[in-house]
Amino acid sequence: MKRLPQIALLSDGKRLHLQDGPIDLIVEANGKDADIRAAYEAAARRFTGLLDELCAELAELRKAVDPARCVPKGIVARRMHAAVAPFAAGQFVTPMAAVAGSVAEEILGAMVRAAELERAYVNNGGDIALHLARGQHFTVGLMDRPDRQGVLHTMTIDADDPSRGVATSGRHGRSFSLGIADAVTVLARAASQADAAATIIANAVDLPGHPAIIRCPAQDLQPDSDLGQRLVTRDVGPLSPWEIEAALEAGAARARAVLAEGLIEAAALRLHGETVIVTAKTAGERGLARRFPANAVKELADA
Repeated sequence: MKRLPQIALLSDGKRLHLQDGPIDLIVEANGKDADIRAAYEAAARRFTGLLDELCAELAELRKAVDPARCVPKGIVARRMHAAVAPFAAGQFVTPMAAVAGSVAEEILGAMVRAAELERAYVNNGGDIALHLARGQHFTVGLMDRPDRQGVLHTMTIDADDPSRGVATSGRHGRSFSLGIADAVTVLARAASQADAAATIIANAVDLPGHPAIIRCPAQDLQPDSDLGQRLVTRDVGPLSPWEIEAALEAGAARARAVLAEGLIEAAALRLHGETVIVTAKTAGERGLARRFPANAVKELADA
C-alpha cells in the first residue's frame, strides 16, 4: 500500500497539520472562508508526494554543492541547491542545509497561487515561510534554545519589511551543527535563504579546539548524515565571559558578511544567555558580542 501523508485540521479548527515522515508542518491562512479552504486544499495536494520527490534525489542532495555537477531536477531540490550555492565557496555545505525552509516555501507558494489571502504562514519545525498582504504583520517569538519552551522576546515583521522567511539553527535543533550557538535566528527574503544562512552563521559561532566542547563524527550519531565524518557539537561546558564574547563575535562577523552580500536581512545569535544582533543598522560596528538589553531583539523588527 502506498504511504499517505497525515493531513488534518488541528483542534482549533484554524490551522492545518501536514505530516509525512520527517516533514511536519503547521499551516495557517487568513482571509475569506472560501479562500482559506482553497489554500488548504492546494497545500494538501502539493504536500502529497513531496517527500517522495526529495527522496528520489536524496543521494545527490546529501553531497557538497559543486558547480561542476548538474543541479537537481525537482522544484524543491533546485530551491535547496540555489539557497546554499552562495555559501559553497571554501566550505562544505549540502542542499540539505536548506531543506526545511525550501519545503515551507513550496507549500506556501501553492497556497498563495490558489487563493487570495490576507496572511499565511507555513511553519516547518521553526523554519517559517510568510505571506503578508498590505497592512498585515506577523509576530515571531525568539527562544533561548530550540529544544526549550518559553519565549524570550518577540519580533514583528510588517508587510513593508522585505523579510518573508525566518529560520533558526544551532546545536540544540533538529539538525547537527558544527558550531556551539544555542540558537541563531535569521530573517531573509525567502525561507530557503534564511534556512541556509542560519546554518552557516550557527556553524561560525565557535571556539575551535576548546576543551569544554564535546564533538563527535556526525555519522556516529546518524549513519546517513550528509556531514559524514565531520565533527558536530554534542555538548558545551562552562565558558568564561570573554570566551562567549569571542564565539559570538566570530558568528557576528560571518553574519555581517552575509548581510553585506544581501543574503539576509537580520540575525540574532545566542550563546549561554548572551545575545548579539546583526542588522543593517549595526553591520558597520565591531565588537558586537557584548551584553544586550532585554529589548535588543526588537531591532530585528525595526531594521
